[in-house]
Amino acid sequence: MKVRKLTTIALLSAVYVVLSILTPIRIINFKFTFEAFPVLVAALLMGPWDGALVGALGAFIYQLFFSGYGLTPTTPLWILPHFASGLLVGLYARKNNYDLDFKKIAFISVVSALCITALNILALYVDSKMYGYYSPALVFGNIFFKIIVGIILAFLYASILPRLISFLKRKIAQ
Repeated sequence: MKVRKLTTIALLSAVYVVLSILTPIRIINFKFTFEAFPVLVAALLMGPWDGALVGALGAFIYQLFFSGYGLTPTTPLWILPHFASGLLVGLYARKNNYDLDFKKIAFISVVSALCITALNILALYVDSKMYGYYSPALVFGNIFFKIIVGIILAFLYASILPRLISFLKRKIAQ
């Protein structure tokens, strides 16, 4: 792996962790952050495995050091959503030869947000069953809210990402 690419992955993973820590709005079991943004940047800029790596590393570091839960048997389930998001978005970007406009980025961002929501609900369900705090209201009660917020964030990301990716491609090429 080239030094520049490794540095970019490390930097974006660190940005993921910082955004996870500094931007949360917590409502019961719902956490609203901008942590998906660096995963999308990595996937759109460098591809599926790099996007997945940023998502996995960022989520793992956050889970281990800052979530308050540390390393548990369900840690992989909490890492999976952003890993899958990076992989999915990167595959879509590669399929489109990394030539993505607002519409394409909005589409894949919405799909990614829905994927993250579904996998987070799965993680919460399994975690709650394993540790004995399951309640249908806790696990499934705010799905509609999560979906709406995810779609809003996806369009916000799509309004920023085309210009940012174009700028970063020019800088990396230098």
